[in-house]
Amino acid sequence: MRSPQHGTSTSKLEVTNISEHGFWLFHEGREYLLDYRHFPWFKKATVEQICHVELSHGTHLYWPDLDIDLTFDIIEHPERYKHVSR
Repeated sequence: MRSPQHGTSTSKLEVTNISEHGFWLFHEGREYLLDYRHFPWFKKATVEQICHVELSHGTHLYWPDLDIDLTFDIIEHPERYKHVSR
């Protein structure tokens, strides 16, 4: 049996709901809301693009189809971070 690739988490990460206001990610017993007001890049994304998310090092999230990188800290405290693009 092979071990996971370095930097690849084996923890479950799941998009649990997508609405007109944002979407929810579930990870390690917690649910995180990504509101489109704070994360406007996702508003026009397809369900497939939103659901294709990768987790590395336990805190780094990457949506390869959208070229978006976030951390759980950014999701929990978006007011602490400036948006680079809109």
